[in-house]
Formats: sequence, C-alpha cells, structure tokens
Amino acid sequence: MCGILGAVRANENTSSFRQHNAQNALNLIAHRGPNDQGLEYLHAANSEIIFGHTRLSIIDLSAGGHQPMHSACGTFSIVFNGEIYNYRELRQTLTQGGKVFKTDSDTEVLLSCWQTWGVDCLKKLRGMFAFAVLDRSKSRLFCVRDAFGIKPLFYQYNKGEFLFASELPSVLAMSQTTNRLNHQRAFDYLIHGAYDDDNSTFIQGIESLPAGHWMEMNLCESTKKPEVRRWWWPSTIQRFSGSFEQAAEQFRNLFIDSIKLHLRSDVAVGAALSGGLDSSAVVCGMRHIDPTLPINTFSYIARGQEGDEESWVDLVNEKVKAQSYKILVSGHELANDIDDLIATQGEPFYSTSVYAQYRVFKLAKEQGVTVTLDGQGADELLAGYNGYPGPRLRSLLQQGRVGDMLQFISAYSTWPGRSRKYAIQALIAQYVPPSLHALALKLVGRNPAPTWMNRHAVERMRLTQGNYPEKLPVNEDNPKGRYLMGTLRQSLTGGALGSLLRHGDRNSMRWAVESRVPFLNTDIAEFLLSLPEHFLISSQAETKHVMRRGLQGIVPQSILERKDKVGFATPEAAWLKQLGEKRILEWLEGSSHISLLNGQACHEEIQQIMSGTRPFSYRAWRLINLCRWAQLYNIEKD
Repeated sequence: MCGILGAVRANENTSSFRQHNAQNALNLIAHRGPNDQGLEYLHAANSEIIFGHTRLSIIDLSAGGHQPMHSACGTFSIVFNGEIYNYRELRQTLTQGGKVFKTDSDTEVLLSCWQTWGVDCLKKLRGMFAFAVLDRSKSRLFCVRDAFGIKPLFYQYNKGEFLFASELPSVLAMSQTTNRLNHQRAFDYLIHGAYDDDNSTFIQGIESLPAGHWMEMNLCESTKKPEVRRWWWPSTIQRFSGSFEQAAEQFRNLFIDSIKLHLRSDVAVGAALSGGLDSSAVVCGMRHIDPTLPINTFSYIARGQEGDEESWVDLVNEKVKAQSYKILVSGHELANDIDDLIATQGEPFYSTSVYAQYRVFKLAKEQGVTVTLDGQGADELLAGYNGYPGPRLRSLLQQGRVGDMLQFISAYSTWPGRSRKYAIQALIAQYVPPSLHALALKLVGRNPAPTWMNRHAVERMRLTQGNYPEKLPVNEDNPKGRYLMGTLRQSLTGGALGSLLRHGDRNSMRWAVESRVPFLNTDIAEFLLSLPEHFLISSQAETKHVMRRGLQGIVPQSILERKDKVGFATPEAAWLKQLGEKRILEWLEGSSHISLLNGQACHEEIQQIMSGTRPFSYRAWRLINLCRWAQLYNIEKD
C-alpha cells in the first residue's frame, strides 16, 4: 500500500521539470507510505519518464519491496499502489513456468505477471491496485486501475505532457496549469450530491482513471492523448441454475475465501466495525477462519444519539472475543480537524460523517494496527440500502409479472423507513430521462436549485456543457428483466460506490493505515450478478437475502435478522454549529471565486441555518465544503 506518481515529457520539454518539482509532489503523498521513498528518472523512445513511490510496508517488509521496481531484463519498470492478495498462487504458477524471484513482495509478482501476460494478467489478479508500467521494448506506458476503483489514480494530459498520481495535490504540484474549477462537477455536487461517479474531478483538466480501466500512452507519439480502455465489465446474464440454498452455500464459500486472502499480511490486522450486517460479517468471518487470531476492532460510537449501534458492536465483539476500541466524536473535535479533513479528502464530500471514519482510522493507527478490513461494497453487490425498489420493480414489469410487482410493493412497505409511495415513485423515476429530472423534482415538491445558485451562470454552463455528464447506460448489454443487476453493476463500476471508496482510501492513508474491502472481489461480484434477482432481494423485500442465509452460523442470528439498520450518520446540524458562524462566513468568502454561486444569498441562508430560522440541509454542508475547499486548494477565480 503506497502512493505513486509519474510524469512523461518529450526530451525537448523537460528543462522546466526537474527533481525539485517531483520531490515536492512525492512529499505531498508521503503520508500514504512513510516507510520508504523512491524517485527515478527513466528514458524510453524520445521521452523522459519520472516514476515516484512512497511505501507503506505490508508484505515483505525488507528493502526488496522498494520501488520503482525493474525487471531483471531491464525492459519493464513499475510503480504500484495496492495489494495483490493471490500473489502466492500467481508466483507458484510463474515459477513453474521458469520465472525466478528475488523478493517475497507482491510487487515483483505483479511485474512478472505483466511481463508474462501483459494486459491479460488483469483478470487473474485478486486485489486492489493502481499501477503504472513502462515497457521499453514497445515504447509504451500503461496505467491500470482495479475493477472497483478501490485505489485512486488521477491524471492530466496537456500538450504532450502526461502526469499521474495517487492524489490530486501531487498532480497539481507537477502541473504547470492553474487550478480552475470544473463547473459541471461542482453543480452535480451542490444540487444532486453526486461526485466520484465518473472520470471527472473538481479541477478542470484533471481526470480520474475509471474503475476497471487501463490506459496506454505511445511514447513515440507523445502529442496523442493516451487511450483509455475497459478491462472489467461483468455479465449480468442469469447463469446460475441451482437452488437458493446452493447459492447461499456458494456465496458463503466465496466470502470466506476472500476473507482468507485479505488476511495475508506481514503486519497487524484489525477491522472497522459499525455493528451493521456487513462489517459484522467481516469480523465474524475472520474468527470463523482462525479461532486463535487476535482481533482488534475499531468503532465510531454515537452514544445517546438516534441510530446508536454500540449494543450491536458489543454483541459482535463478545462473540468473537475481540479487543474493542471505540471513539466518541464531538463537534468541537471536528472544528479543530476540519481543515485537515478537507485537505485529506482532496475534493469536496457529501457530509461530515466522513469525519467519524477519519477518526476510526486514526484510532487504529494509535493502537499500532496497520491493516483493517471493512464491509464496504456489500450494499452495491447485494441490493442493500433501501433495496433498489425502482430497478427491481422495473425488472418485474419488463417480465410482465404485474402481480409479483404489486406483492413486492406491499411487502416493501412493511420495512422500517419504506413505503408504498416511495416504491412507486422509485419505479416512475426509472422512466424519467436525465433531462427532465429537474422538472420531476419540482412536481413532487422538491426545488432542484437553491436560491444561492447564480441562475445565469448555471444557464451558461448548461448551454456549453449540458446538464448531466454522459455516462454508460445501465442497460447496456443487459438482458430483459435484469434491470436490478444492471443497476448494481453500474453502482459497482461507476456509481456512488466511488465516493465511498474515495472517503475510505484518503481517510485510511492519512494515517498510513491500509483499508481492505473483502466484499469487493471480482469472483464474488461475477457470481452474485449471475443469480436470479430475487436471490438478492426477496419477494418479501429482504435485502441481501442470499448473504443472510449463507452466513447463518457465522454471524449472530439477531444481526442477520436486523430490520432497523439505517445508513451511517452523524449529528450534522449540531456539528455544523460547533464550527461557528463567524468561521463559516469567512469560508463562504470563497464563493466570490465561484461563478455558480450568489455570494450574498449564500451568506443569508447559512446565517438563517445557524440561527435556527431555517432547517438544516445537507446542501448547506456541501456549499460550505466547496467554498472552503476552493480556498485551501487555491482555486482560481472564474
């Protein structure tokens, strides 16, 4: 687990880019890997290439894991961020083919995999990764991101110059361009709360390599932008023909196998535990695999607040005999850490709940735990959250199963926080094109544009950029009656999961902790997407249906049967007031640099919220977050 960066420039363009710039950029991601650094100047074709790496030692703690790493033949060089969990099995296969290894690191195995199979090696990997490989024999630079986008990779291409890094500040440090706001991304964030769901970032000209994609740069044609291609796009065709019980057993086996792989480490391993089904499954799976394994859990506790899950955390810890560490967070602490949190995340984020996670990883670091396992991704794999009622009902409608659709709506309404009305609205929303979303919101009484938006600037943006970024259709190559599966696939490869993974990556790496997510395994994903849809969400609207059955005997039955689980939340309004009106209004001065915003209206709305004359809205936090981020990142005035 590490931070990586790189730059490619034609030789005649390198005079302004020297070691000072690269070292500064590498220092900005030193928190991702405090154990070692490497920075090298390489050459291929007519280009100068810089590879930088900062290392958090997890597997093979010796100097043998130093990067950049080069093949014995001198043809290939790599910088790699992540873990290849099945590196031992891959190493054995390669050894049988005559490969010789000098270290015990997964980096050397990955480099050998690329040398042996090229891009075809990607589907053999089980892990999380973002890496760059220089192939001198082909005069090519390749950049790759894992199937789910667990590990980040940002890049910028400008006039023959190509830059990449694990975090935005390092790209900015190497770039010679100014920091200008991406208005479309800011609009989607402010109005819809959307971000990290495509390749765009909040800064013009800097993109994120999408999950499950790789890119290739021809060093002999440096004036040509690198080509981006998809390497993982799972099928949603129903291929499983067994019974529900057989599916539950197969899920159980795949899940336990994934936990085993994710426990591979040469340093201490713990777990983030919320008390919900997903994180509880991970912790209980760890104990199921090894009855003697020391387990340390780290939990945010909202004691005395609505949604407090401490009793569930205690239940799991007692079952597995874990050493439990808990953190209670106050608004005063958030006020002290807020700038570091915003800088850590690199881009604006949805809510201050991200701070609770930030503190959980800090707690793990303080207790000497370098690797944690987390339950992230289960909701997107198993139709969790509110059960994806719209896509499921659309599938039933496509199949002409109107009776089953009505039965599902009735059953759905019996679960806490759900209703017939919401299910029907969710179904109707499936057929509303993006261009009409704003009108649809107005019709149901929701104003899509707050008063503090500069409507003239918004209209100009719409004329030049459109209102919604173009995204891959959910139903591309999706069979009729499998709309839920298409939606889950989209969630896994380009939906809201991207923002959750970003939060986890930046928060964990801020404290040099590696966060692993064993649910996000391509074997598990491909299996679940092959099942009948009612195996994931039953006719009685039970979410994660096959998982609840498959993990019986491993996870406490009371947790498997929970109906009261709500989304992770923190007391947003109370914490916001702890920041203080004077401080927030100073941050809002950043609105003068953002043409989308009406600065005076921004001040008025926040003052009303702080005084209690207007109810708290998550949009208020997004507004504050964007303005403060623009200040911290020196965003140029529009």
